Amino acid sequence: MKPFYIIFLLCLLSGFHKKASQKDLDDQGIDYREINHHAFKAGEKATYLVHYGIIDAGYSYLEIKKADKKMFGRDMLHIIGLGKSKGMVDFFFHVDDRYETFIDDKGVFPWLFVRDISEGGYKSKQTYKFYQNKQQVETQKGKTHNVPPAVQDMFSAAFYARTMDLNNLKIGDIITVASFVDDENFDLKIRYGGTEVISIKSGKYKCLKFNPVIQKGRLFNTAEDLEVYISADENKLPILCRAKILVGSVKVEIVEYSGLSNPLAKISD
Repeated sequence: MKPFYIIFLLCLLSGFHKKASQKDLDDQGIDYREINHHAFKAGEKATYLVHYGIIDAGYSYLEIKKADKKMFGRDMLHIIGLGKSKGMVDFFFHVDDRYETFIDDKGVFPWLFVRDISEGGYKSKQTYKFYQNKQQVETQKGKTHNVPPAVQDMFSAAFYARTMDLNNLKIGDIITVASFVDDENFDLKIRYGGTEVISIKSGKYKCLKFNPVIQKGRLFNTAEDLEVYISADENKLPILCRAKILVGSVKVEIVEYSGLSNPLAKISD
């Protein structure tokens, strides 16, 4: 079982909501979605501590860079996510994960996704080339899949979510985002649960609460066993994730951040 970083990625996939978008005509005459946002930018970094029960199990790191290459003349952002186990957990269940996505700077959709993970002896590598101009994805297996326009990978979906307008959400609303995950089209779903003030080691934050709609019986007993909190501000930064799994509990909390585009909804003591 690989609960720690599966849950961390689910934590990121929060805050989905529909938003009107513009079209951007590239030099080949193809229309692409364009989203005007100020949720994140190159230079942002965040560090999360992963707890398994009372044990500090590892760290996850996120970083956004400006890509040194372009796709069809379009600027891209290079987003990197790392997962590392620590202490006794590292000895018994070594984790060394790397997720990368190259997203279109204007359209916030992926052109390339790379997943290279090693978790307790389990290893997997995925490379997805997104041909957004053709609405196709080519996998590392050499297979080509038809996909919806501006489809997301499992990692870029988190950052697309952060660009969304959440002002009209009502408690119980379920939002669906088309994604391509594990070699197939997959609809990521999230349920809005209202606002809360949460307190963790790094401080007190005003947050929006979400419950990702997940498959019961594999890692979770019920659909309410995973709670995700993102900052109630323009950053929509993941702050805390709490999960009850079949063999215990996992908590992921932010411990450091820098390079944010906007002030964080942190409450002074």
